Amino acid sequence: MVKPFLHKSTTKLIKHIQYDFKNASLLEQALTHRSAAKMHNERLEFLGDAVLGLAIAERVYAKFPDLPEGKLTRMRANLVKGATLAEIARELSLGELIKLGPGELKSGGQRRDSILADAVEAILGAVYLDANLDAVYKVIDILFSERLKALDPNLQIKDNKTRLQEYLQSRQIDLPEYEVVNISGKDHSQTFTVECRIKKLALLQKGVGRSRRIAEQEAAKLILENL
Repeated sequence: MVKPFLHKSTTKLIKHIQYDFKNASLLEQALTHRSAAKMHNERLEFLGDAVLGLAIAERVYAKFPDLPEGKLTRMRANLVKGATLAEIARELSLGELIKLGPGELKSGGQRRDSILADAVEAILGAVYLDANLDAVYKVIDILFSERLKALDPNLQIKDNKTRLQEYLQSRQIDLPEYEVVNISGKDHSQTFTVECRIKKLALLQKGVGRSRRIAEQEAAKLILENL
């Protein structure tokens, strides 16, 4: 059972994922951003990312036995991408539960896609360590069942940078400029901050991610939301 101090704030989460932690500290760690404490969720996130990728690959492979590798890869990528995980995090109200440092709180980190997505992966990693692969798979099936049912192998999935580029080109506006403005963290666990600027529209947004590519996609997504 979870500890009392954790139980009150996570009852809804535990009920939703239908898994009650034997080791409450794992769930607490999964919900702790690195800005808040030394014992944070990045290692659990690493583990959860691997487990999730395998689980979704198995399910897509079984669901579409005749599809080529390329389409399977695109569908898996669409399910495990940050935006999808952030949607799931919002369904779980994780923004209210994640522990953030003062700086992240001030900048609205509880609403940032990258932080929300990382927390989902960390929870999956925590379940794996607390129990086993079967337990994680059950949680993944709960979180992804409707999205798996709705998969369309013929749907052309475009990433945010492509969508933004097409939007601007259709209006004869110069393409956006992307610039890395900050890299923090150790070599094996870096965080990139990228600016996306559209001069003609006087638009500027910053994206944050575990790689330059992810940060660029996040910045493009924020620009699209503005547009």
